[in-house]
Amino acid sequence: MPRRPLNNQLLDALSPAERNRLRPRLELVDMRLGEVLYESGRHIDYVYFPTDCIVSLLYVLENGESAEIAVVGHEGVVGISIFMGGETTPSRAVVQSAGSAWRLPGPAMKEEFTRGRGMQHLMLRYTQALITQMAQTAVCNRHHSVDQQLCRWLLLSIDRLPVAEITMTQELIANMLGVRREGVTEAAGKLQKAGVISYRRGHIKVLDRAKLEKLSCECYEAVRLETARLLPVMAPR
Repeated sequence: MPRRPLNNQLLDALSPAERNRLRPRLELVDMRLGEVLYESGRHIDYVYFPTDCIVSLLYVLENGESAEIAVVGHEGVVGISIFMGGETTPSRAVVQSAGSAWRLPGPAMKEEFTRGRGMQHLMLRYTQALITQMAQTAVCNRHHSVDQQLCRWLLLSIDRLPVAEITMTQELIANMLGVRREGVTEAAGKLQKAGVISYRRGHIKVLDRAKLEKLSCECYEAVRLETARLLPVMAPR
């Protein structure tokens, strides 16, 4: 398969004319592990189109605790509040897996969005897919076991990475899922014993994706199917 021009599926789904208008304003930036792109309630200045990194969207409580509500990778964009008219959001955006992303100033994003053509249509459909992921995550966190939540989280993460390997400690995963670290340790141990993953010093490698999908709840498949329905132009890498 030929290499996509910008390695972000939203940008690459735009028409050549739309991409050419945006290209001079796009800046490829490093996305460092743990970097906060925006905080809850703060004004958002840029949107980010990940290429080979993952960004977690976290809802933060008053006591400082947080839980992940969605993940964004090369299939999406971070900062939808800019073109949806809100300018701020109650969530926090944190780089979960390091890599690169295209950064676009908010005014440039809004200008292209208000043209009402391909960009607007694509961004609205992506936003619906993102809302689906958020809703499914809320249901999953409420009704499914830590084992199933971990499987869903791993699948969503590796779908957005060039290799089926994640660099993250169990403590950070527990923070993302909003559960106790002991629960993640136990769930990861079961997966490793079953030969589904290997885990060593903060590196998780998926060895048997098919089995991981079987062990996951229906939430992963629901999100995958809805994203494919809304964004049919996007094929996996």
